[in-house]
Amino acid sequence: MGLKIAIQGIQGSNHHQVATDYFGDDISLVECFSFDKMIDYLLAGSADKGVMAIENSIAGSIIPNYNLVYHNGLHIIGEHYLNIHHNLMVLPGQRIEAIEEVRTHPMALLQCKEFLKQYGHIKLVEDVDTAETAKQIQEKKLKNVAAIAPQMAAKLYGLEIIAAEIQTIKNNATRFIILKKQNKELPKAEINKASVRFITDHKRGSLATVLNVMSDCNMNLTKIQSLPVIETPWKYAFFVDVTFEGYDDFAKAKSLLKIMSEDFRVLGEYKNALKS
Repeated sequence: MGLKIAIQGIQGSNHHQVATDYFGDDISLVECFSFDKMIDYLLAGSADKGVMAIENSIAGSIIPNYNLVYHNGLHIIGEHYLNIHHNLMVLPGQRIEAIEEVRTHPMALLQCKEFLKQYGHIKLVEDVDTAETAKQIQEKKLKNVAAIAPQMAAKLYGLEIIAAEIQTIKNNATRFIILKKQNKELPKAEINKASVRFITDHKRGSLATVLNVMSDCNMNLTKIQSLPVIETPWKYAFFVDVTFEGYDDFAKAKSLLKIMSEDFRVLGEYKNALKS
């Protein structure tokens, strides 16, 4: 097999779909039941690269993952956006009226809330992974139990989709980042997006000054997320994504931000997945 790709979840999950979309089918999956375990595999060299969800267009940022990338010295080498499709699936031959329990990840339950309201008799059960619930139904031959999972899971585990596209908001996408221990992936001419992290001091307007420098260097700010610095109460670090036309502009911004902010670090330099 080709590259060993660590994912959160198992075969049939959205992370699996992103891994195949980004790297192709010739990969070896390293299945992990937590993002922390995925990081461990990357650091130990048990996986070549990793796929990590970082934000959703409805639910917002997956905040702990920002610190996981930073504190473990990992590098973002790419990104991928996946439209999320939730499907209700069961062992073949069952009707929705007979379903007594739906199992899935809590985020999937939240995103399918309006559909599930129609069936007040169904018990909703949170699980660690969408695809894992589908696998359990297949392996244990669970009748009257449904999973909410991607279409890929239904195909892999021989389940029947009895209600497709049940997410409340149809335009629902998740941004995934591609991680590696090193950041040497692309020539500078192909890099047009970066993720950085820095701390500003408590002086009035310090963040605004940093953002103005980015603007002056022709940076387009696409994301800013503040997180507390755990070691220093009431101090905040900023995780920022920027896009740019030329790498020289980003290089200039880097040199200035290293001077103007504390603990400045580039978390990744890569290609903008949304660029037309």
